[in-house]
Amino acid sequence: MGSAEQAKQDTFDKFMSWSSTQDDACFSQIVYRGQLNRKEISLGAGIGKSALTQNDLIVPALAALEDGLRERGVLPEKTEERIEKETQPNEFDQSATGNALNKKRLSKLEQENIELQAKVRELERKLEKYSELGDVIGELGMMPR
Repeated sequence: MGSAEQAKQDTFDKFMSWSSTQDDACFSQIVYRGQLNRKEISLGAGIGKSALTQNDLIVPALAALEDGLRERGVLPEKTEERIEKETQPNEFDQSATGNALNKKRLSKLEQENIELQAKVRELERKLEKYSELGDVIGELGMMPR
């Protein structure tokens, strides 16, 4: 067995030993949105939160555990909406990455625009000092001394 397989099995063993030590009262304290709180499970079992969704040994065991808790009345029953949501595949939004990049670029451009507007106002203020001198030069055709 490779080290990855061994780690997967060790994580599964930790999960199973944790779940076997819990009773219905303990499980009822970590219910969150109709299922067991994944963060609390990972902390209690001493495993990573990602193992609860990525370890192919833990995923069916966790689903079976939650189904058993539903049968015993610890967890609420699944609603039709939740069952339908779980059975339908998630849609991939191809524009999500582009939208995030566009938002980042937009905020950078807005910041640059504000800085440039401030610079233009400052230069216009400096130009006003010399507008009278420019009028005199225009009338006389030479610099006054």
